[in-house]
Amino acid sequence: MDIQGKLVMLLPLQSGTSAKGTWQKQDAILETAEQYPKKVCISFWGDKADELKIVKEGALIKVHINIESREYNGKWYTDVRAWKVEPGDASGANAPAQNSSPIDRQHSEEPADLSPSDGAVDDLPF
Repeated sequence: MDIQGKLVMLLPLQSGTSAKGTWQKQDAILETAEQYPKKVCISFWGDKADELKIVKEGALIKVHINIESREYNGKWYTDVRAWKVEPGDASGANAPAQNSSPIDRQHSEEPADLSPSDGAVDDLPF
């Protein structure tokens, strides 16, 4: 999947040592450029965290991501991991995600005119 937007914030770099060796992770907050912008926290692991160092806050970027959820003790946790970062395309900033479903695209379009066509008065208060 792809997501495009403005890099709003870089969270502090986290690192440590595990049985498999040293690791590093950096989370970044990306804000989409839609009618109702959404903020998404994306995790950059290993060498991908190094790639993020050259990106400035406020820059438009396109991030290729994998989304995965896992269960632990009856609770579900979702992880959004980046596997590629590239400069954003200003012309496609408002376009729906490339892999979005037709249902998602349907909700992003203008709503159909649902007013009565026979001239009837709608007396509902909402």
